[in-house]
Amino acid sequence: MNLIPNGRSFDVFCYIKSVSEKTNKNGDAFLDFVIADNDGEMNAKLWSYDAYVHGSYAAGDVVKIRGGLNQYNGQDQLRIDKIRHVNESDEFDYDSVVPASEYPGDKMLKEIYAYLDKVGDSELRRLTETILRDVEKQMLYWPAAFRLHHAMRGGLLYHTLSILRMAEPVVRLYPSIDSDMLYCGIILHDIAKIDEFDVNSIGMVKKYSVRGELLGHLVMGAMRISQKAEQLGIGGEKITLLEHMLISHHGTSEFGAAVRPMTLEAIVLSSLDTLDAVIYETEAAVRAVKPNEFTERQWALDNRKLYNPGTKEINTKAELF
Repeated sequence: MNLIPNGRSFDVFCYIKSVSEKTNKNGDAFLDFVIADNDGEMNAKLWSYDAYVHGSYAAGDVVKIRGGLNQYNGQDQLRIDKIRHVNESDEFDYDSVVPASEYPGDKMLKEIYAYLDKVGDSELRRLTETILRDVEKQMLYWPAAFRLHHAMRGGLLYHTLSILRMAEPVVRLYPSIDSDMLYCGIILHDIAKIDEFDVNSIGMVKKYSVRGELLGHLVMGAMRISQKAEQLGIGGEKITLLEHMLISHHGTSEFGAAVRPMTLEAIVLSSLDTLDAVIYETEAAVRAVKPNEFTERQWALDNRKLYNPGTKEINTKAELF
């Protein structure tokens, strides 16, 4: 978060990524927060917590806080003096508080449908379009993750469209790839994140759903394909191949895949999905440091440091449109 220097008091709007009530060594209650805006996140503490005085808070709430910035164990830590939920009289830009794709959801969705129009197999196209239309409203603002890549409003569309655009030249270079299967697999690969996350009206994940915790979006996505294919009277091996792409696209069991990818299209999907996530995480990390500096270790990227060589500016906005 882009806050102001240590020791100064300030007011700021932000949203709550996580919050838990704890007690200190004297038995006094306090709230332990992770708060964020579209510049980043940081830890915050509300000491001597009293629900009657301070109110109740949950992940996903947008709040206004007053506090000061301190150092604790070498890290910035925000001390909250006052906190409240935002109200209609507050004048602030939600886009400055909530991380969001800078591209309109309706334009991204329109381009995804344009890729679907390229699918020649009428059954695969009808199945994929039917599933997509079932969740179209949620797709306009749904994030792609809780904390990692594309964890922002509209992130699921952004991630899906990015992979489709990456896949197009790959298909031209390798004509043995079944482009119908690949495009449909890409469009559907994360579709069950609609069921996996409990998302608030501003497009941020509050928590995992019960089904999300117990089943995960890979399995639920394959289940959705199976159920919809049966309703539409579509069968055959192509449905199995599409289901395989979803349950294998995380690559290995270590990362949640039920099986490893065993078709060319499944391997390509898994590889492009990983590449898009790694590029997103790397850009975000390197953007936070000056040229010719290293980042802190990034646990999501094999706990490695990253270097910003400064040879090309890393922009937040790609040229999608």
